[in-house]
Amino acid sequence: MSIDQEVEALQRVPMLRGIEKGKLRLLAFISERMVYGPGETLCKQGDIGDSAFIVLDGEADIVVDTDTGPKTVAVVGTNDIVGEIAILCDVPRTASVIAKTEVHTLTISKDQFLKMMSEFPEMTIEIMRVLAARLERTTRDLADVRGELARATANG
Repeated sequence: MSIDQEVEALQRVPMLRGIEKGKLRLLAFISERMVYGPGETLCKQGDIGDSAFIVLDGEADIVVDTDTGPKTVAVVGTNDIVGEIAILCDVPRTASVIAKTEVHTLTISKDQFLKMMSEFPEMTIEIMRVLAARLERTTRDLADVRGELARATANG
């Protein structure tokens, strides 16, 4: 993929849409291009978050370790960004990201990611929207699980 194709791909990432093309070219230039085969791990739950991944092509499962074993909680694909929570919150990775298909990414270091956020407030706002949507979905899922547990306990 050429740098121009990478810039076009970055323009399709929702949280990067408002950033001018020249800045996206710089982002593409400073990012590391990676390819993961099916089953390969992009990042592992519990590891230190030192980078975020922009998925240029392919799909990956978001997997969390639970008491009953690994559980896929989401699937990400082309134009998604993953791994940003650990960077933003300075916490270990909250989930593993495992390639479902061949996955092509641009990997952005923590320092570069935070620099982009400080230079482009519109990116920061979009990241807040994405994270708020994830939090809402997680809260809803948690409420559903609690309801199922309550019904199972009442019937059991």
